[in-house]
Amino acid sequence: MTDPVLATHNLQKSFGALKATNDVSIDLYPGEIHAVIGPNGAGKSTLIAQICGGLKPDAGRIELLGQDVTQANTATRAKAGIGRTFQISALAMEDTVLQNVMLGAVGADGSPWRFLRPVLRDKALRSKAADALKRVGLQDSAARRTSDLSHGQRRQLEVAVALTLKPKAFVMDEPMAGLGAEGSKTLTGFLDGLRDEAPILLVEHDMDAVFALADRISVLVYGQIIETGTVDHIRSSAAVREAYLGGDA
Repeated sequence: MTDPVLATHNLQKSFGALKATNDVSIDLYPGEIHAVIGPNGAGKSTLIAQICGGLKPDAGRIELLGQDVTQANTATRAKAGIGRTFQISALAMEDTVLQNVMLGAVGADGSPWRFLRPVLRDKALRSKAADALKRVGLQDSAARRTSDLSHGQRRQLEVAVALTLKPKAFVMDEPMAGLGAEGSKTLTGFLDGLRDEAPILLVEHDMDAVFALADRISVLVYGQIIETGTVDHIRSSAAVREAYLGGDA
């Protein structure tokens, strides 16, 4: 059997008496989209922060390509191959699209921000950034100010930043947030093709997008995974309907 690209093993994280992550084990295999769903306050953001290095677990471990990265910081994990996109955009709105890819790529690599501006003259990095923009379909927008992009285009731009680091796995935190129906449809099609670049761990509230994209779904409730399975399995699960999906399943 193929080994997972990304895996957590029995992760635990508490804030006082609150168990935000309670013995969470989850894995991501090559070519798949594994969605994590759950109600507000379920612990999804805490789980993502632990996987990406912003928060250290109290117990358990995180592996990328079989290597333990539990103690590695965010920049080290990015260089190792975890490509993250954020629920709230971290882009510099006054910079151009191309500048965001160049500066974001170097910043994610752990370089101090004060040294980034001279990097804009780096021809090799400019070429790499231009290639990433082409792969996400934004090559014609390279000179545009980022604030002029649509919300969906900004999501694609975040992916372009991640692509410059040649990610082994994407971790996406609610990429559909703030998009209308048409924007969600467009981004769903884009993400469907992106799994060929690297598998995607997708945290998302848009259930239409989740059901259209996911190969597997894990349901997180009060810090615990209560069910993992295919779309059909999750749709038919009485426990999931009671805890989260309700009559919309």
